[in-house]
Amino acid sequence: MNRTDRLYALVEELRAMSPRPRSARWLAERFEVSRRTVERDLSALQQAGLPIWAEPGRTGGYVIDAAATLGPAGFTLDEAIAVLIGLGGLRRSPFRQPAATAARKILAVMPDEEARRAKALASRVHLLEPVEESPTPPAFATALRAGRVVRLRYRDPAGRESVREVEPLGSIGKDGYWYLIAWCRLRDGVRAFRGDRMLSVDLTDERPEPRILRREDLGIQYGHLRSVIDD
Repeated sequence: MNRTDRLYALVEELRAMSPRPRSARWLAERFEVSRRTVERDLSALQQAGLPIWAEPGRTGGYVIDAAATLGPAGFTLDEAIAVLIGLGGLRRSPFRQPAATAARKILAVMPDEEARRAKALASRVHLLEPVEESPTPPAFATALRAGRVVRLRYRDPAGRESVREVEPLGSIGKDGYWYLIAWCRLRDGVRAFRGDRMLSVDLTDERPEPRILRREDLGIQYGHLRSVIDD
């Protein structure tokens, strides 16, 4: 994470926790940097005019005035419930971390009583999932949005391992599994790589020329492929 992204993430973390404080040590561990780096970042944010202050004491830390930095959420109660349910459905996906953060942001910007009601009503919705979890590495999401060639160490259904250089084109979720759709340079064609079979995901510095993914390239013989964003 570069410094600009970290500064933004620090603000969002403090907003989500407000009015409770976060210690510099906790923030340093969260963003995998030194405590001195976090304190320097927070000082820069304060100098930029953000309402951040330090609370002293053993349980103290840094606090941001969320009311002074956030506009109205603009969600109705039903819309907030729908968004929380949708984000909750991503808990086992490669997008689980940003989904959890997004849910906290939504609740943080809503009036307290509406946030409480939205959370309580959304908690009545349950998902029936397999007992065994199929973990997908968080780097899956990074590979999807980075716009770079990705080097995968991958294990196929027969247990054979290979290293592939691929150009990510999209992803598909099906029956609890997530697939990275990519142009495989080894096979010279579009392939689907299941997230839980990825042993490592490494970004290279190469930015490939854009490719157009057509639905017929996927060779899907059953089911209906639907984008999560309506046209």
